[in-house]
Parts: sequence; structure tokens; C-alpha cells
Amino acid sequence: TKRFTPERQSAWNARYEAQRIAFGPVVFQCVRHAWKHGMLDAVARAGGAGITTAELAATGRWTAYALKVVLESCLTGGVVRLAEGRWVLDKAGGCVLGDRMTQVNIDWIHDVCWKGLFELDGSLAAGKPLGLQAFGDWPTLYEGMSQLPEPAKTSWFAFDHFYSDTSFPLVLPDVFATAPRRILDVGANTGRFTLAALAYSDAVEMHLVDLPQQLAAAEAALVQAGLRSRATLHPMDLLDPQTPLPAGMDVVWMSQFPSCFSETEIETLLRRAEAALAPQGQVLILDTLWDRQQHDIAAETQPG
Repeated sequence: TKRFTPERQSAWNARYEAQRIAFGPVVFQCVRHAWKHGMLDAVARAGGAGITTAELAATGRWTAYALKVVLESCLTGGVVRLAEGRWVLDKAGGCVLGDRMTQVNIDWIHDVCWKGLFELDGSLAAGKPLGLQAFGDWPTLYEGMSQLPEPAKTSWFAFDHFYSDTSFPLVLPDVFATAPRRILDVGANTGRFTLAALAYSDAVEMHLVDLPQQLAAAEAALVQAGLRSRATLHPMDLLDPQTPLPAGMDVVWMSQFPSCFSETEIETLLRRAEAALAPQGQVLILDTLWDRQQHDIAAETQPG
């Protein structure tokens, strides 16, 4: 064989990665199918000895053709491996079967993003979420979030809550470092942060700002937790630059919120947040910045 120079090897690797990108959607769908329809579980149960396509087909759950198409795509994704004609679960497959973050991300991409991404070209050209038409006739997702059809609704909130629930315990000591008495939760959504803050401090008073339909969900959660009396709801359209935020706040909190909007919209949000502060108050933002991630995979998968 002809020996590759470093330059040729680099070009070869680049072309290989480019093909992984080209066929990535196919691999994604096949891996998801193998997970959702029990193929990966059946392979995992076989253990290190593995299992043949014929043995899997003999269960009557899948045809030999379906197994061939799906598992061979899983093979290219490192989800399974083929050892002497027998399928064995690989490490990535173990993540698909047992890692909650992986499962949440797969469901979110498939149930929430997949159909909308087909309209990405038009959406970027128009500056509007044209792909949202897959779910309903709303100007933005936030107006229709409470009305999302299943399984998109469940997958959206599972994604949102997974990252919130792991982040909030880490940041709450910083949020309460100045002993704030009044905190404004901007883009409060279902009230996840408000509930965490109220549980963290008995002295804090929370103010929630969001669209009415979102605050309805937050209110229900507050009532269920017995904390409704310590929270004030402020229904409003946050994208209306003429609408001021409630004033006199020790902390204005935004979690995974500014990154959902354009730089112009972010600027108006920050100006209104500044105006809402009490003396010595502060604006605190928790958000996904691709160039400020601890791990490479987090930088790679950050949504724009």
C-alpha cells in the first residue's frame, strides 16, 4: 500500500469526517429506531457473547431486513460492533441505553427539532421560525409551547428541565451571595428556577415574567408546592421593547433566555433589566456559550 504523508492523512481524515456529517441524519434515525424498538436492548442482553441477526429475527419482533438496515447503520456510529458475525453492544450504545442526557438529547432533536430543521434555509433568510409550522401557527415557539403536540411537548420540557435541574444547585449560592430579597425571573417558563430559589431561601420574594400561558404553568407548579404566596406573576411579551420590567429588584435573573434571541433583542432586554434594578442590584445570566464550555462535546452541541 502507498504510504500516506501527514498531509494526505490529514486530508483523508477530513474527508472521512465530512462523510460522517453527510450521512449523520441517517445514522441518527437508525440509532434512535434501534433504541426505541428494543434492538439495542436485545443486543445488550446477549452480553459479551453477542447475538446474530438470525437469532434476533427468530424472536419475531423484527425482520432480518430491518435488522440489517438498522444495525449496520448503528455499526458505523460505534453503537454496536460485529464480532465473528455476532452483534455486541459498544460503548456508545451503552450511552444510548443508559445515559439520561443522551436520551433527552435524542428525543429533543427528533421530536422537537427534526421537522423544523427542514425549513432552516428559509428561516435564516426570512429571520423567522418557518419550521414552527410543523407544530402550529405561532410567531415564536414561546406562544405555543403550552400547546405543543405530543411527544414534542414532553421532549421539550424534558430537555429544558434536565439542564436546569443540574445547573441550578450549582449557581444558587452565587445568586444569593448578596442576600437578595427580591428576584426577577425573566422568562420564567414553568417556574423551575423560582421553585429552586424559594426552596433555597425563606426570605426571598420571587417575581416571574413571561407570556400568560407560560405563567399559568408556573402558577400551577407554585400552588402544588405551596409557595404561591411568595411569588408575583407579571404576564407580558418580553419581546416588546416598550414594555418595562417590574422595578426595584435586587437580582434580575435570566436562565437560558438571551441566547434564544437576536443581538438587537438581547440589547433591549438588558437595558430594561438594568432599569429594573434596585440600588446595588445586579443582572445574572446563566446561558449556553459555545466558546465558554468546559468540555469539547458541550461546545459542539450548543444550539445557536
